[in-house]
Order: sequence, then C-alpha cells, then structure tokens
Amino acid sequence: MTTPPPVSLPIARYRDSLRWLARTTLRHPLLLVAALGTGVLAAAAALVPVYAMGWLVDATVAGRAASDIVVLVVVLVAAALVAGALSGLSTYVIVRLGETAVAVLREDVVAGVLDLPSGVAERGGRGDVLSRVGDDIARITRAGGEVVPAVLSAVLLVAVSLGSLFGVDPVLGVGGLLTLPLYGVALLWYLPRSAHVYAEERVAAGERTEALASSLFGRETVHAYRMEQARLDEIRTASDRMRSLSVSVFRLLLGFVGRVNLAEFCGMAVLFVVGFVRYTQGDVTIGGVTTAILLFHRLFTPLGTVLFLFDDMQSAGAAMNRLVGVVRMPSARAAARATPADRVLRVDDVRFAYGPGDDVLHGVSFTVPAGRRLALVGASGAGKTTAALVAAGALAPDSGNVRLGGAALSEIGTDALRSRVAVLSQDVHVVAGPLIDDLRLADENADEDAVWRALETVGADAWVRALPAGVHTEVGAHHHRLTAAQQQQIALARLVLRDPDVAILDEATAEAGSAGASALERAALAATEGRTTLIVAHRLTQAASADAIAVMAAGRIVEFGSHEALLAQKGAYARQWDAWRGHPAPPSDPSRPSSD
Repeated sequence: MTTPPPVSLPIARYRDSLRWLARTTLRHPLLLVAALGTGVLAAAAALVPVYAMGWLVDATVAGRAASDIVVLVVVLVAAALVAGALSGLSTYVIVRLGETAVAVLREDVVAGVLDLPSGVAERGGRGDVLSRVGDDIARITRAGGEVVPAVLSAVLLVAVSLGSLFGVDPVLGVGGLLTLPLYGVALLWYLPRSAHVYAEERVAAGERTEALASSLFGRETVHAYRMEQARLDEIRTASDRMRSLSVSVFRLLLGFVGRVNLAEFCGMAVLFVVGFVRYTQGDVTIGGVTTAILLFHRLFTPLGTVLFLFDDMQSAGAAMNRLVGVVRMPSARAAARATPADRVLRVDDVRFAYGPGDDVLHGVSFTVPAGRRLALVGASGAGKTTAALVAAGALAPDSGNVRLGGAALSEIGTDALRSRVAVLSQDVHVVAGPLIDDLRLADENADEDAVWRALETVGADAWVRALPAGVHTEVGAHHHRLTAAQQQQIALARLVLRDPDVAILDEATAEAGSAGASALERAALAATEGRTTLIVAHRLTQAASADAIAVMAAGRIVEFGSHEALLAQKGAYARQWDAWRGHPAPPSDPSRPSSD
C-alpha cells in the first residue's frame, strides 16, 4: 500500500472565526443581553466604594460630623452585596453562553471531521486531527469557562470606569484618555509579533501529538524493528520546537507587560498634574480629584486581568482558528442523482495519484459481478488497498470511473453510497460500552434477536454467550478486552447487520499459521455470502476462495482469472501460491505471455 503524503487541515483566519462566534452567540440573544446587562450593573456597583472614598475626603475637609459615616457604611455594605450577587450572576450567564458556543463548536468539528472528504483526515495525520478535537477543544473550553467571563467583566469595568471618570470632571477624563494610546502602542507592538507565534505553537502541538500518537498506536511495529530511539528522537525534536515557541511567547509577553506598566505610570502622572491644576483653580474638589485618580487606578486590575489572560486568549484564538478551519471545509456529502440498477461493481481504466509524480494506479480495470467475490493480491505497494478505496468511493480517481449498477459512485449520493457499500479495514475499533451497543453501530434499530443472528452468522455466538453478561457485557480498555480475532468477528457481525449490497474487505485477519486465521476466513465468507465482494487478500487462502483473482504489480493488473486458472498459467500468482504453501515453483517459461 502506498502511503499518501501528509496534508495539513486548513486553518481559518481570525475574522472568519469571529464571524462564526458572532453567528453562534447571536442565536441566543437573551443570554447575550443578560450577560452584558448584569456585567454592566456589576461593574457600576463595584465603583461605589471609589465614589465613597471621594465623598469621605470632601466630608473630612468640610468638617462634617462622624455620624454621617454610618450612612456611608450602610451604602458600602449594600453595594458590596449587590456587586457580589450581580458578579456571580454575570459569570454564570457568561459561562452558560460560552459553554453553549463551545458545545456547538465541538459538535460541528466532530461532524466536520467525520464528514471530511475520504482520505483527507488520514492525509492530514492522526496527530493533527487528535490535537484539534482534543487539545484545541480543551483550550476553547477553558476559555469559555474561565477566560471569557474574566475578560468580559474586566472590559465592562474599564468601560464603566472611563465613563465615570468623565462624570467626575471632563478635563480629568480627557487627561485619562490621553494615556490610552500608550496601551494601544503596546498592543500594536505585541499583536503582530505574537499572533503567528501562537499559530505556530498550535501547529507544533499537533506535530508533537502526531509523533506521540504514531509511536504509541504503532508500538508493536516500533518494537519489532527496534525503532525506539528513532521515535524518541522524533518526539524530542517536536517537544523541543514546542518548548522554543512557548519561550518565545513568554518573552513577548514580558515586553508587553513592560510597555503596559509604562502606560500606567504615565496615566497616573498626568492625572496628578491635571488634578492639582484643576483643584488650585477651584474647578474640582479634592475629593473629586481623589475619585478620578482612584478610578484610573481601578483600571489597573481589570487591565492586568486582560494582560494576565492575554496569553490564554491568543492561544484560544489560535485553537479556534484551527477548529473553525475544519468547520468551514466543504462537505463531502453529495445529493443522489442516480440509483444503481443492480449490484455489479465496475472499475474502468482508473488512474490515481496521491500527489504529483506519485502515481499509484495506472489504468486499472475490473468487474465484480453481482453476488460474486473478487480478490486483489500482490506485493506490498502494488496498489491493492488504493484500488479498493477507489472502488469504494473513498478516493476519487484522477481519471476513469467507478460504477455500481451502471450508476457512477459520484451520482449515487453520499448517504445512499454509505448504505450500499461497506468497507471493513484492517484497523478494527471496539467502542467502550455494552457489546450490543457496539454491534448496533451498524444498525441502531437492530433488536437483540437480529444481533444474535449476526453473531451466529460469523461464528461468534459461542464465545459471546460465554461472556459474563453475554451480549450486554461491557467491553473496552477498562472492561472486558476482546482479542484481535474477536474484534474482527464483531466487525464482520456489524457488516451482516448493515446488510450492504457491496462489501470491501481490507483485513489482515490473522498472522499466517495462527489458529484463528481459518475461523476468520470462514466468518468472512459467511458475512459476504450473496454480496458483491472485493477482497484485498493478505492471505492467499482468502484469494483461493474467491470467484476471481486480480494480481496487481506496480499499480497495474498483470494477471486475472480463477485460482485454478492462474495456477495453470504458472505466472506471478502461481509463484506466490507456491511460496505461500512452502513449495517454490520453477521459473516460468519466458516465452509464455502473461494475462493482463
């Protein structure tokens, strides 16, 4: 099998992600209004102590009675209770709105990955997909539950504080605003330098996950070929790049902090000078100047919150771009425009390449009559699996066509094609949970009697009845673990429940000579009885039971015929068969033409 080159999944632009976020939140207007309303009220209540301090200064200068402070204390206590209640309510509403948006994004991303054009997810790499639906979703979830509420509350507090500053004295308000461009300069310095670094950091996270996942999922192969050190070196390289990018992000953040501190110092200095001038001219009381300075100083906390969480916001933004990139990918679903007249599968002059200069299939043609079996055999890299995927509609040919019952696969429609053609690969996955639920993945409406009939068809009923709870036994990594042969039988039972017109099997049922190989071959024969079947035969005994055999080499069919006919030709298949059986065949007559 030829491995396709990795192709990264798309990454959306920030404005596309913001549009998606805006559309999603606007679907919940009540939550949005409640979040903003309670946030503004909470920010206003939080400013009451600042005004109280200014009033207290003026009261002291005016020599008012100490008993007046009792009213001030009552107001402060009430304001604290109201601010706390409103702050809690605001946080709850914001979190609920954020979690709703995250849930929609998670569902859209998973649906998008499952609906990707066949082969795209595989070409993108398992690590890229896993990092998006795993680590990226986790960052967005944290942002929705912690970062967004804190940042939104801080932004509202800044807005209310600036408005109040103008309420105290317009000149002092203008003085405070004059320092805001310094914050803008800090942002303009930071954002262009950090945005691409965060994006690279998320890509590096995907590469690190890919290195880890491929090593863990393929640990048997790693051990078999003693590739442990090579895999560790690859993981170390990916981790070092991730660490280097994280350090770069931290350095940029330190530079940003220094520039923000400068803006804060300049703002306080300006307000002290302007306040002194306004007070000496009699335009504002000393309490008013105190209130203005405290309001500006009050900005440090929310701005510090935004600053402290800016790293998380940037990282969450980069993660969202990767997720929205998947959501925005064009759907592979196609509407039905034709209906197959029968179950004949025909592949006609198909050519396919995974990339420029990487041709895999060269004019492959074969026909599988209705209800018959055709086996594809050949050495590794001959193009067998690629031909099977093209025949299943999982890969679109570069030229030529594939038809089922006279209708082109592209015209049958995605849903109809999935119901008519089932692909059983060599990678079988068992979902954790009751075994009957795992089997019902093929047909959610199947009753228990239908499930048992499917198990009996593939010869799995005996060992399933022996399980602690029979078909209701919990299976999976943390429950009852199924053997590789049992997992294959479950996959074949799903095929029976699915009941497709065409079955395409690419299964390494068991190692040569293993005790379960013949039982699995019998199960495969029973599961495909009466179906149009294409088998990528890793064991030649599978090919021998087929109605016809196509021998592939270098992306071409070099021999075609029944098992007996190909043995009589004493060509490539006969030599493979003799080698398989342990009886090397003599060299074939070079003057004898081979069947193409």
